[in-house]
Amino acid sequence: MSAILQTPKDWPSVLLARAGAKDPGNIDEAVQSGAFDGLRRAIRELGPEGTTAAVEAAGLRGRGGAGHPTAAKWRTAAGTEARERFVVANGYGADPAASTDRTLIEADPYAVIEGATIAAFAAGAEQVFLSVRATDTTAVTRLQAAVDAASSRNFIGDDVLGSGRRIEVEVRPVQGAYMLGEETVLLKALDGKRGQPEQRPPHPATRGFRNAPTVVQNVQTLAAVPAILTGRKGAAGTILVDLRGHERSGVAEVPLGTPLRDIVELGGKPAAGRKLKAVVVGGPTGGILPPDQLDTAYSYEDLRAVGAHIGSGSVIVADDRACVVDLARLLTRYAADEACGKTIPCRIGVRRLAEIGERLSTGTSRGGDLGLLEDLAADVVGSALCDHERLATLPMMSGLRYFRDEVDAHYLRGDCPAGVCRTVRLATDRAPVGAPA
Repeated sequence: MSAILQTPKDWPSVLLARAGAKDPGNIDEAVQSGAFDGLRRAIRELGPEGTTAAVEAAGLRGRGGAGHPTAAKWRTAAGTEARERFVVANGYGADPAASTDRTLIEADPYAVIEGATIAAFAAGAEQVFLSVRATDTTAVTRLQAAVDAASSRNFIGDDVLGSGRRIEVEVRPVQGAYMLGEETVLLKALDGKRGQPEQRPPHPATRGFRNAPTVVQNVQTLAAVPAILTGRKGAAGTILVDLRGHERSGVAEVPLGTPLRDIVELGGKPAAGRKLKAVVVGGPTGGILPPDQLDTAYSYEDLRAVGAHIGSGSVIVADDRACVVDLARLLTRYAADEACGKTIPCRIGVRRLAEIGERLSTGTSRGGDLGLLEDLAADVVGSALCDHERLATLPMMSGLRYFRDEVDAHYLRGDCPAGVCRTVRLATDRAPVGAPA
């Protein structure tokens, strides 16, 4: 489990409220601290529609990055005629630079189980799959032990809390690529099929796993549900962030809408003599933002407006020793390598973006490369099948938007101001053929 960063006292602790437990798997301690109280209220007081209404009133949105209203998925799945329905908790954590989902599972597996069970109750599902990265062995082991303990206490199983409702919960370790963060890809992986996204609509809530209505939600989303039903302050308004700071790194629970600057400061100040240069927000397909954008609120809409997104919850801080061109090149290359290749914009378009980045970082740019970069990125976004290819354009485009001087130094002079790129030096004042003078 990653280190949990200390946050200001006025920030609510919801998802990590039980993170300090000596034994996160001890069901007696968890129950004493409120575990499964939300499930009891859902079953004994609210009923399926009342539970959905309570979550809707709280305004809970998906924490997987897209921010879709949680209750809408439940209501759609419940209202779709079908013989069976499913709930899938996505705890795969596809971003290699973020451990938010894994940290939550290891710190409080019962919150995830309870939230997923409540979702199944509200949506009319009898089967829950808890998907976890197979190589996260501690998370897998701890979650399976918690499922077994919850089953022994009748919190899940054939007759949940004596309600007559059957809700089976199964831990599903999965292994694959970055694309498993996309919900239709994850559903295919769970069914043993090739991991490629599907055109939407239809959305999984109407036709998902095995063509049945399926609620797919991030483990953070589900873990917030019990707190909402028990009336905990700020229950619908926090999210986990994996911060890689100057002095400290770890996972922090942050209120949505917090200025990005306050999050960055949790990681400490730059080393003596160094300055903050950039912050990568959203993981490998995130945006690279300059210091003058740090007053941006950490929220779905505000981050999108400045060319970033919440994504995996990753926030990586870089000082003035970093080269933005090299950073954008690396992220775009990763996105190209991880692309499933189903569509031409993904298979070829993102690869061409990465190749432009490679040329910029080596000082071998061709005339018109920056114009080509902008046109190609627009084409990829406009014809993309899934968010992976749409968002894969962000590192290069945000670099161009906010760090144009550094990009031009590479493009026009084959020079890396940060001294990071191994550029091929061009003749003095000689620009790429066709480049503006």
